[in-house]
Amino acid sequence: MSHKIVFLDRETLDANVRKPNFPHDYVEYAQTAPAEIVERLKGATICITNKVPLREATLKELPDLKLIAVAATGTDVIDKAYTTAKGIVVSNIRNYAFNTLPEHVFALLFALRRNLVNYYNSVRQGRWGYANQFCYFDYPIYDIAGSTLGIIGYGALGKEIEKRAVALGMHVIVNDVTDVPSKVDLATLLRESDVVTLNLPLTPETKNMIGAKELASMKKTACIINTARGGIVDEAALADALRNGTIGGAGFDVLTVEPPKNGNILLDPTIPNLIVTPHIAWASKEAMQVLADQLVDNIDAFVAGAPRNIVTA
Repeated sequence: MSHKIVFLDRETLDANVRKPNFPHDYVEYAQTAPAEIVERLKGATICITNKVPLREATLKELPDLKLIAVAATGTDVIDKAYTTAKGIVVSNIRNYAFNTLPEHVFALLFALRRNLVNYYNSVRQGRWGYANQFCYFDYPIYDIAGSTLGIIGYGALGKEIEKRAVALGMHVIVNDVTDVPSKVDLATLLRESDVVTLNLPLTPETKNMIGAKELASMKKTACIINTARGGIVDEAALADALRNGTIGGAGFDVLTVEPPKNGNILLDPTIPNLIVTPHIAWASKEAMQVLADQLVDNIDAFVAGAPRNIVTA
């Protein structure tokens, strides 16, 4: 059987994608609008997508589709209830961001705890030249060593973050759905942590799990970092907490809608002590190549009759 493979959003992956090891036709598009999905996937047996959504109404019009190979770990763009019911295999990428995402977490952590952005901006604006001594202390600086890191979500990435935190002399506490070492309840984690990092999927249970009440329970000097999914934290509540000094800072690599073509409350430049990056925590050159190689491995395995990294409803 010759397969037709269609990559709907090739532009999302800056890496070499090798050819699969079986007869096939391959078509790729830099990006695909919702209205173009069905036409581009007609006759396709294998679809590759990163962020192009495949919902029930679309999938019903694609009877030849056998595999959706998601070029990411998160599969919230797929209607998994429908694919599971209809026997369409969904595969995802796992354990590829083991360096890049933890490093991004700590880049944000260091920037926030040492107030690097505020000091950088103040120097550029000429503040240093008016100081009465060799330095100035306009913004508080806190040590990383000896501080407490709260990890919400203790999967592979949570564990990698923990390794780096321990190496830096941090005390680590964890909240997860499973029983794990250093586990505490969410309320305790939020109350005791100097830095909270989110490393869990967006689900109906985790949507807005961190809201105004949870933010108010944190230390006034604490920071929260989200490199997981937008929507886990109530964005309006976070903006208010930062403006009011309820917490000390936040570093976000994700928003509820990406890209934020219609704006987002967290993009207001007047919000203090907030760093927002454009969903690139995963995107080191090395990690993207690991992802691309695993993507094709998933496709090869499916065609060989031994599908791997399967995701179901």
